[in-house]
Amino acid sequence: MGRVVVVGSVNVDQVAQVERHPKPGETVLALRHDRLAGGKGANQAVAAASAGAEVLMVGCVGDDDPGRAYAARLAARGVDVTHLSVSPGEPTGAAYIVVDDQRENTIVVVPGANAAIEAGWPDRFPDLHPDDVVVLQLEIPLGAVRWAAERAHQAGARVVLNIAPYADLPTSLLDLADPVVANEHEALLLADSGATASSLLVTMGRNGAVWDGEVVPAVQLTPDQVQDTTGAGDAFVGALAAALARGAGRIEALEAAAAAGAEAVRHTGAQPDGRLDRLPPPPAAGQGEPD
Repeated sequence: MGRVVVVGSVNVDQVAQVERHPKPGETVLALRHDRLAGGKGANQAVAAASAGAEVLMVGCVGDDDPGRAYAARLAARGVDVTHLSVSPGEPTGAAYIVVDDQRENTIVVVPGANAAIEAGWPDRFPDLHPDDVVVLQLEIPLGAVRWAAERAHQAGARVVLNIAPYADLPTSLLDLADPVVANEHEALLLADSGATASSLLVTMGRNGAVWDGEVVPAVQLTPDQVQDTTGAGDAFVGALAAALARGAGRIEALEAAAAAGAEAVRHTGAQPDGRLDRLPPPPAAGQGEPD
């Protein structure tokens, strides 16, 4: 069984709940505010660990209280944070999320320490094995994404590349991934860019997901079961990577990912029990400390 090595962002999510999203130039009052664990990389790492995988988190936090709290949270969730570095010159990354009564969200990300993820490489990067699955997203510098994808390819490891938030990428990078994961909006942008992916998985919300023609339906939920769509895509990717790392085929991996995505919308925030002012119970064995 391989490991899941997540190379990506660590963000503190500032989540405001509103009745409706403001129009341009308009101010609305929030009904509630929460400070939650987020960042696409960390979200996917937690999801993969929850699915039973051995997970290493490669990322960067600030030398601040949010960064220390987040590192402790990841370790308590069973994620190895040995390769989570600390940048003394930048704050821990943040995302500002607004969720309305229809459970739809808008997100603005401030990279912070995530932009310093390449500092000290390759010394801080783990040795990779052919059965590992390396998970990447685009909330870190694109140079880091390319470097990690090439390193994984050289080691014979599998690359799962989530092209979110969307950015134009060359076909040479996309072809290192099996699969490239995109939602419907990102898939359209990818098509418009003229670049192609040799292995493409498109998530379609309530309509399920398709991976190079192989389709798996979504888990159907009633409206009252949907609490917050934030992080559903990350839960999907993390569970997908965990399934692939244990040797699952495409359909089995898609089904596991779809189930995780459906479960993720049933709680508030990108991660279960994600408040940073309290930690979940620690795992049975320690998982390392950030550098």
